[in-house]
Amino acid sequence: NKVIYKRLNMSRKNKAPLSLQKLASLMSGKDGKTAVVVGTITDDKRLYEVPKLSVCALRFTETARASIVKAGGECLTFDKLALRSPLGKGTVLLRGATKAREAERHFGKAPGVPHSTTAP
Repeated sequence: NKVIYKRLNMSRKNKAPLSLQKLASLMSGKDGKTAVVVGTITDDKRLYEVPKLSVCALRFTETARASIVKAGGECLTFDKLALRSPLGKGTVLLRGATKAREAERHFGKAPGVPHSTTAP
């Protein structure tokens, strides 16, 4: 898939992590589809009941992988996804928030200027 290829070649900044809670909320109502994330899936302690999900990602944290498998879901790699659905049918392409990095707080108007929320 051309879109996945493009995202795999992006810089690390553009391969932002996605939490399990955000993944669960984005995949609600999309039963039977596979979530595809070019980045890391991280665990979220705020999510008590993890739904059954089929997730393909570059990497998973150990606790995120354990909670997905415990809920009856599956964690795929991109080579397994390519064998399962070569054309990307039945998949949902997701990505994490790239502006959530700590470094982004320092960009923008100069700190001290009126209406500035920039950290020094």
